[in-house]
Amino acid sequence: MENAAHHVVGLDWDFWLTLTAIVVLLVISAFFSGSETALTAASRGKLHAMADKGSPGAKRALRLTEDNERLIGAVLLGNNLVNILAASLATSLMMRIFGESGVALATVVMTLLVLVFAEVLPKTYAILRSEQAAQMVSLPVSIVVKLLAPFVLTVQVVVRGILRMAGIRETTEDEAQAAQDEIAGAIALGHIEGNFERDHRDRLLGALDLRDREVEEIMLHRSDIEMVDADASPQEIVDQILASSHTRLPVFQGNPENIVGVIHAKNLLRAVNKQVRHSQGGLQNLDDFKVLDVTNEPYFVPETTSLEDQMHEFLRRRTHFALVVDEYGDLQGLITLEDIIEEIIGEITDEHDEDSAKVPVPDEHGNYLIDGGMTIRDLNRALDWHLPDEEANTIAGLVIHEAQMIPDVGQVFTFHGFRFDIAERDMNKITKIRIRKL
Repeated sequence: MENAAHHVVGLDWDFWLTLTAIVVLLVISAFFSGSETALTAASRGKLHAMADKGSPGAKRALRLTEDNERLIGAVLLGNNLVNILAASLATSLMMRIFGESGVALATVVMTLLVLVFAEVLPKTYAILRSEQAAQMVSLPVSIVVKLLAPFVLTVQVVVRGILRMAGIRETTEDEAQAAQDEIAGAIALGHIEGNFERDHRDRLLGALDLRDREVEEIMLHRSDIEMVDADASPQEIVDQILASSHTRLPVFQGNPENIVGVIHAKNLLRAVNKQVRHSQGGLQNLDDFKVLDVTNEPYFVPETTSLEDQMHEFLRRRTHFALVVDEYGDLQGLITLEDIIEEIIGEITDEHDEDSAKVPVPDEHGNYLIDGGMTIRDLNRALDWHLPDEEANTIAGLVIHEAQMIPDVGQVFTFHGFRFDIAERDMNKITKIRIRKL
C-alpha cells in the first residue's frame, strides 16, 4: 500500500510538471509567432519616425528587419523547436493516462491549443498593434537571433545549396525600386479604401513615376511646335510673339530643323523698347532689329532622359525650356519644366492658355470626343480609366498600334474594354476619336 501511494504521488508530480512545461512552451510559441508577424508587418517608415523621436525599441526593430532572412530563420527555428517539444510532451502525457489512444487525443488537443493560443491570438494582436508590438519584442528577439545565428546560418547554406541544385538562383532586388513599389501600392490601396481622394492619389503617384518615365512620353511633338523664323521681318516677329500664348519660342534659320536659339517675350520687349524709345529714329529703328541678338542659346536633351533627371537639370541650369532630339540629333519635340510639374499636380492653365484642360464630357450615348493627340496618361487621369500606355503615348498612337494601320474616318475598333470610333483624320494624322467604355 505504501509503495502504491508513493507511485501515485510520483505520477501526480510528473503530470503537473509536464503540464506546466507544455503551458510554458505554448507561451514561448505564442511569443515567436507574434514577434514574426509584428516585425514583418510593422511599417519601416513608422518605425523610422519613432526611432527619430528617440525610441530604442524602434531602433532595434529597424536593425532586425534589415536582414529579414536571418530574422525569419531564427524565429521559425525557435518556434518549431518549442512546438515540437510541446507536442512530444503532450503525447507522452496522454499516453501515460489513456494508453495508445492518447496519441490521437494529444494530436487533436495540441492542434487546437497551438492554433488558438500560439498562432491566431498572438498574430492577430501583432497585426492590430504591429509597431508597438515590434518595439516590445525587439530586445528578446535580438537576443534569440544572436544565440541561434550559427544554426540559422547553417540552415541558410543548406537551403541555398538545394535551390542551386534545382537551378534556382537568388537575385538581388533593387531596394530603391522595391521601396517605390511599396509606397505606390500603399497609395493605390489607400485610394481604394477611401483614405485618398483621386486627385491626391494622382499627385502622389505622379511624383513617384518621374524616375520611370522619359521625356519623349510628355514632350510636345515637333509638328505642334510654334517657331520663329529668324529671317522674317522684325514686325512679323513681334506680331507673332505678341499673338502667341507661349512666353518662350524656338528660333530657326533656313530650315525648321536648324534651331539657332530661344527667344523670351520679355527679352524681346526690352530690346524693342530700347530700339524705339531710347534711340533716335523711333519706330524706324525697328527695321534694324535682329532677333538673333536677343535669343538665348538652345538647350538640347535626349528623348530617353527620365523626367526626374530632366527636372533636376532644369533646376540646376535655372531654365524652363529644352528641345528634345533623338539619337541622330534630329529634333523630336520640346519640353518645359511646366510639363513635368503637370505630371505631378495636373494641368496648369492661365489666361493665355487655350481652354483644353476641361474633363471630357460624354454625349447622350456615352461617347467621349477626344483629341487624337491627347496623352493616354492625361485621359486616364481625367476619367479614371486604365488604358495601357506601354506601347503608345497618345490616344491616336494607341489606336494605330492596336489596329496595325492608320484607320479611316468611320472605322470602329474594340480593345481593352473600350470602343474607338475614328471621327476625324487630317492626312495621316488622327485628330478626333469617339471613345466609349463598354
